Amino acid sequence: MARILAALSGGVDSAVAALLLHEQGHEVVGAYMRTWMHEDGAAVFADCPWERDQEDARAVATTLGIPFHVLNMIEDYRARVVEYLVSGYAAGRTPNPDSMCNREIKFGCLEDQATRLGCEFVATGHYVRRRDNPDASVDILTGADPNKDQSYFLAMVRQENLRRALFPVGQLLKSQVRDLARRAGLPNAERKDSQGICFLGRVPINAFLEQYISDNPGPIINSAGRELGTHRGLHRYTLGQRHGIGVPSNTDNKAYVVIGKDRARNALLVAFDEPDAPGLWGREFLVHDLHWTNQPPTNVGPHTLLVRPRYRDPSMAATLEIDAADSSRGKLTFAEPQRALASGQIAAFYSGEVLLGGGAYE
Repeated sequence: MARILAALSGGVDSAVAALLLHEQGHEVVGAYMRTWMHEDGAAVFADCPWERDQEDARAVATTLGIPFHVLNMIEDYRARVVEYLVSGYAAGRTPNPDSMCNREIKFGCLEDQATRLGCEFVATGHYVRRRDNPDASVDILTGADPNKDQSYFLAMVRQENLRRALFPVGQLLKSQVRDLARRAGLPNAERKDSQGICFLGRVPINAFLEQYISDNPGPIINSAGRELGTHRGLHRYTLGQRHGIGVPSNTDNKAYVVIGKDRARNALLVAFDEPDAPGLWGREFLVHDLHWTNQPPTNVGPHTLLVRPRYRDPSMAATLEIDAADSSRGKLTFAEPQRALASGQIAAFYSGEVLLGGGAYE
């Protein structure tokens, strides 16, 4: 049996993860992470019920009869996740804070805390499965529940961190997790799943960004070069956005969609949301920060993959050509056109149900 740090978020998934390990006879230590949203004043615009989260996590630990720690990770979270998010939007990208939180915090800084507490592994409530290989490496497989699979968010996690990670609920359906929580009398058995970006809860992203990035108005220009109006700041918009652009189409059954940003002119580019809208659809995309959860490809490309373009998108057939001069970059070519893949978003790579890694769109 092992001594395991169970990350308790306050939700039912992490609670059942701790429950299963406890029932298996492991020495389980519960921990709740205090992150950036706990700072003074942060709750003014971060509508995230962290006080309830912390108390629910504590109540789960009490019910299971395991030790409980509140870990102060505010500075790490600010430096590794919040600043990444803000700088990404300021540069015109659409970053993925959940992927960064997993790589840098849950399977990075938290493992350092686990070592300090004498724990060999860190367990979370992610819906993914772990496969141990004969060479001591670890593969991540998609979760048994296709509607809850979270492997996409682990595409950038390092192999050395995955070796210390356990995912007890990855073999279960969400309905089974709920049933186990009810049978064990866990206090959060009926709690609804959280929504939104990892630390913002229900707050719109722009309500957060306006605390850090000043508005810089500029022209809204259509595909014919005509100026239609004025935007508040390019960081407020993302490729494929239809709502909140601020200009009416004045055309029946047609709506404007964001097709790009011209940073040199500080211009927001829009067109009618149609299949031939320039820049909206594409098959070829440059990617950077290529990362492999286990071993990188050894054969010369192009490499045939399944790629999940975004979290909720189905996996699509694609090929990846890695740059011969820089193995952290490449060109991703999908078998079918993809809509509105924005710079900074993550593409996750698969071979069947095995997560291979991922990269960020240019």
